[in-house]
Amino acid sequence: MTEATTRKRRSGGRSGHAVRRGSAVIEQLPWSLPINIDRPTEPLTEEGIARVHETAMVILEEIGIEFLNPEAVRILKEAGCTVDGENVRMDRDFVMEWVRKTPRSFTITPRNTDRKIVVGEGHILFGNVSSPPNYWDMEMGRKVPGTREMCRNFLKLSQYFNCIHFVGGYPVEPVDIHASVRHLDVLYDKLTLTDKVAHAYSLGKERVEDVMEMVRIAGGLTHEEFDASPRMYTNINSTSPLKHDHPMMDGWMRCAARGQGCIVTPFTLAGAMAPVTMAGAVAQSLAEGLSAIVLAQIINPGAPCAIGTFTSNVDMKSGAPAFGTPEYIRATQMTGQMARFYGLPLRSSGVCAANVPDGQAMWETEHSLWAAIQSGTNLVYHAAGWLEGGLIASPEKFVMDCEVIQQLIRYMDPAICDVSDDGLGLEAIREVGSNGHFFGTKHTQERYTTAFYQPFLSDWKNYEAWEAAGSVWTAERAHVMYKAILEEFEAPPMDEAIHEELVAFVERRKAEGGAPTDF
Repeated sequence: MTEATTRKRRSGGRSGHAVRRGSAVIEQLPWSLPINIDRPTEPLTEEGIARVHETAMVILEEIGIEFLNPEAVRILKEAGCTVDGENVRMDRDFVMEWVRKTPRSFTITPRNTDRKIVVGEGHILFGNVSSPPNYWDMEMGRKVPGTREMCRNFLKLSQYFNCIHFVGGYPVEPVDIHASVRHLDVLYDKLTLTDKVAHAYSLGKERVEDVMEMVRIAGGLTHEEFDASPRMYTNINSTSPLKHDHPMMDGWMRCAARGQGCIVTPFTLAGAMAPVTMAGAVAQSLAEGLSAIVLAQIINPGAPCAIGTFTSNVDMKSGAPAFGTPEYIRATQMTGQMARFYGLPLRSSGVCAANVPDGQAMWETEHSLWAAIQSGTNLVYHAAGWLEGGLIASPEKFVMDCEVIQQLIRYMDPAICDVSDDGLGLEAIREVGSNGHFFGTKHTQERYTTAFYQPFLSDWKNYEAWEAAGSVWTAERAHVMYKAILEEFEAPPMDEAIHEELVAFVERRKAEGGAPTDF
């Protein structure tokens, strides 16, 4: 890879010009909220759904979930759950009664109302990579800890690409900022460099309340307007097996109380934190997720919630997580069936275990993205930029993933399946008959610029032409492209008075010490 990077530098001018079409760095699909028009893949029979549900209910009724948060335990006990210390057990009728109060879909509106997203109603939306502590790009050629500058660059890419619909946590963890104030700096960057839906880490009350206040300020909203509908979201992970920790529950409860988006995603790795069988891992994951949704509904009936799946397997030789595997795909599909059974929106992820943006990285990620489509997923986390099981974020991988995401969005365009008279083209067939071609027909001439997807990263030249152009490999083209995007990036506008209020809030909270770090 180092040799390839050196070659790219020598021929950078040629490959750099190759990515520019017109005035923009790339021509990309317009902003849209794709709807998945496919029927979901459903590996479970009706009996299978019933058996998975029964197992999840038995876990909740007989084994229980550990809530390591006294306030959560108190609320659940007062609502009628059986409590023994931190262990909480729930009757199945009780669970289903509260789960049914969850809306089947909800909207989240960021500071730019044109970037509003709909979670549910058949939509499938894609988000950026979130939370890797490390960074890799072709220029460095090695894995390094993340910095604020790297994080800002990923936020710029997240804003630039229309196929990225929401901006997850820290695209790479900026470890050069102290953890007590890291959320303040990153959310400031996120709210000024992007105008898309933002995420808050549920790591104690200070962080989540700071983010809610910053999102409120950035949107120019009153407290009443902020609480009236979702403006941001949080995602929590259970501490599998069968636990919810204190700080995540704290943030979860506060977001639910104020009607913000709440997504619970158990991180169940079959063979390690869950049974080695995928159905068992899915059932455990559902029990963990449903228990948190019950709590949210008790706090605020109708709170917007979604259930997530991060059920995969480990490499039984090393114990390392594996992603984009056949088992991951089936677990995602099964969880999709169960999410529809419970009437809940679904979150899954675009993930891989590869260490660099190579073939393995792309096939594992595309497997997981196809699993999202097949499962009826509504929100796809980590869809662009993820490497090494979530330990590395890569800008080249981000660009490569966005090419795949765009192609999948085009795949879901109903225009491809158009069977109208124009779509069938019978008159063009009649005109050409058996002795001509279709290039010159009016039917083709009217449609040739928009008939087919045009990639911004793929290279369709033959070998000789590709070789003559510098033999630039895909990741090398992506490297040049992300550099060009950053060079021409312009932040979305923000009212100056709002910006000043946002800056003042960050400065005040920093002076107060930010958030505690001694969980």
